[in-house]
Amino acid sequence: MRYVDGYVLAVPTANKEAYTRLANEASAVFKEHGALQIVEAWEDDVPEGEVTSFSMAVKRKDDESIVFSWMTWPSKEARDEGLQKTMEDPRLQDEGYQKIFDGKRMIYGGFTPIVIC
Repeated sequence: MRYVDGYVLAVPTANKEAYTRLANEASAVFKEHGALQIVEAWEDDVPEGEVTSFSMAVKRKDDESIVFSWMTWPSKEARDEGLQKTMEDPRLQDEGYQKIFDGKRMIYGGFTPIVIC
């Protein structure tokens, strides 16, 4: 059964080009290690909430934009193996990547699909 990883993060708006470059590079590595599809989406219509919101979840600052992303895998087992290989891949070990966004405020998780249409 397919498996989905999803995440939301805040990226300084000034870093949109750098983040897009990073996302493209990382996507190629994830796909080499088994991911089927990767979607990276830059905020366009993200309302502020009163109780909760994407912005609140990642403690978005005034000069930041929200990125909403997901990737699909053939199975959880393929994801576990592919994620480990991707995290160990030397192409993604560049310390400069850490300056593009604050990974400590990223929310993420793995999900088993219940509807695919």
